[in-house]
Amino acid sequence: MSGELAALELILGHEFVNRELLSRALTHKSRVRDGTPEPGHDNEQLEFLGDSILGFFVTDALVTEHPDWAEGRLSRVKAYLVSAVHLYDVAQTLGLGGHLLLGRGEEMSGGREKRALLADAVEALIAALYLDGGMDTARAFVRRHILARLSLLDADTEAITDYKSALQDMARALKLPLPKYSIVEERGPEHAKTFLVEVKVGQEWSGSAEGCSKKSAGQQAARRVLEQLTEWGR
Repeated sequence: MSGELAALELILGHEFVNRELLSRALTHKSRVRDGTPEPGHDNEQLEFLGDSILGFFVTDALVTEHPDWAEGRLSRVKAYLVSAVHLYDVAQTLGLGGHLLLGRGEEMSGGREKRALLADAVEALIAALYLDGGMDTARAFVRRHILARLSLLDADTEAITDYKSALQDMARALKLPLPKYSIVEERGPEHAKTFLVEVKVGQEWSGSAEGCSKKSAGQQAARRVLEQLTEWGR
């Protein structure tokens, strides 16, 4: 196991003084339920801490590097960068799945490829880097792996945003019901149909949009509700 951790340290660019922190960041609660390691040594608390650290670093970078961006745009890009979808991509790039410590049930059910589990592990890893190496070490990781895509953005930053995923993450953060999508109407001939899709978050928040596909209409509907929640959150 120590050899595998050393290989991961090379990828992370940080050699841990306390390797137990790295091991804990990779330990899913299912492993603890199976009896190894001791109860309480899973990554849930590190994930909790890492979520806050990640949010701060991303917010700081966006405000510092893009002083001309409006708050709504900052919120949408942040929602994308800290979303489970983006963190899952980061975990895949790092090969994090192969280093996870899972219980038998989670191992058998494909836990090494589960989006939520891998995204949580990235947040736990950020906390471990912070606790072992301090703010600069954690910030360097976030800049290298989480914020890297910012350098690829063009003037139309919205193009890279997965609004459906961002809306789902924001609903969770605000402790609201998860979004529900429905096709309200289909119009036009088969070769040139347009779709009207509506999304609701609970009873209070809703938005609809048209598109040439169900996917594009759903994304734009999600964008409208995301904007409503961003405004409400202010």
